[in-house]
Amino acid sequence: MMHRTIEENSTALWTSSECRASLQWTACELPESLFSLSLHPFRTYSTMDDEAYDQFLLLFNTTEDTTEYVQEELVPLCSKIKVNQFGAKFNPIFYSVNFLLSFFGNGLVALIIYKYEKLNTVTNIFLLNLVFSNFLFASSLPFWATYHLYEWIFGTALCKIVSSAYFIGFYSSILFLTLMTFDRYLAVVHAVAAAKSRKKLYAMVSSVIVWSISIAASLKELVLRKSWKDPSDGYLCEDSGFPVSTMRTWRLVTYYQQFLVFFLFPLIMVMYCYISITVRIMSTRMKEKCRAIKLIFLIIVTFFICWTPYNIVILLRAIQASNPELQQTSCSDTEGLDFALYVTRNIAYLYCCISPVFYTFVGKKFQSHFKRLMLKRLPCLKRHISLRSQSTRSTSQGTPHSLYEY
Repeated sequence: MMHRTIEENSTALWTSSECRASLQWTACELPESLFSLSLHPFRTYSTMDDEAYDQFLLLFNTTEDTTEYVQEELVPLCSKIKVNQFGAKFNPIFYSVNFLLSFFGNGLVALIIYKYEKLNTVTNIFLLNLVFSNFLFASSLPFWATYHLYEWIFGTALCKIVSSAYFIGFYSSILFLTLMTFDRYLAVVHAVAAAKSRKKLYAMVSSVIVWSISIAASLKELVLRKSWKDPSDGYLCEDSGFPVSTMRTWRLVTYYQQFLVFFLFPLIMVMYCYISITVRIMSTRMKEKCRAIKLIFLIIVTFFICWTPYNIVILLRAIQASNPELQQTSCSDTEGLDFALYVTRNIAYLYCCISPVFYTFVGKKFQSHFKRLMLKRLPCLKRHISLRSQSTRSTSQGTPHSLYEY
């Protein structure tokens, strides 16, 4: 369907401090969803078909009320039909795939920690927290998949809970990945000093700090989030109950918070730590130096590829939302960002869901545990898997005892 804006119909929509009492749906009472610039994993608004759009114009153009308006802000209204149709088909599939991969992969890591490892090492404590973060995040995906297909059918309480779980899990997953990278940096580059400080208490305190930051960054969801009925979109799970200006301010805070705290800072930390680790490894006589460097390169490249596109889109949307002149961009430009957000966000989600598996499968110790687990469940594999080399490596490995050693 063609993109249609108020301006194309020679009509300008202005939000006003004085509402027309004679209208049932006034400029002051426009649903917040019309101005939504959400980071949340569901539909992009506003969705209007031709009939609803014509009724909308008729509502604002056919009145005998002569109440004067205080012109505050011109709001271009673009149809999001194509974007929402794409999201309704694309997102439920990806959410389902991410959900299954997350619960299978993270469940496997948790099972191996439970059966073969102990929680008396710093690395394994961080890894188990990362697994729980991803479980929490993935648990929200079936709800968002349903939301894309239909509407929000779970009520206000679950709207708040699921939104909070999504953000807490998402943020804590990023921070625990960063913390694990920093811990690896300490263990390799500052091994002597780290041996004294890398104790269980250090891991527990660091984990509490990460969870506290993640919860604090997600408090907005508990305060603003609610389920309400939109005249054209049905029941929504969106920020509501506050002035539009307040909603926009909070959305901008969320955008810049995501980009600066949960992308730029982790990216700088990951790059610095792994470059330092590489320099240190190059200066040693480590037998498998090349393998370790290849793994480091793979981790950095994967992190960059998965996270950078999504956060660039976030930054562009934040700049657009905070600049009044850029808010008047064409509907095609806005639609392009919406499509890009859908695709890049799911790539970032995929990295969050598989990160524990990605970090642990590269480690020889995890590979050894995995083979032992498979042999126990499937004895027929004994012909193809030899444990001789694994047991030799296990007994010869020194500290730190971690599930994702090089």
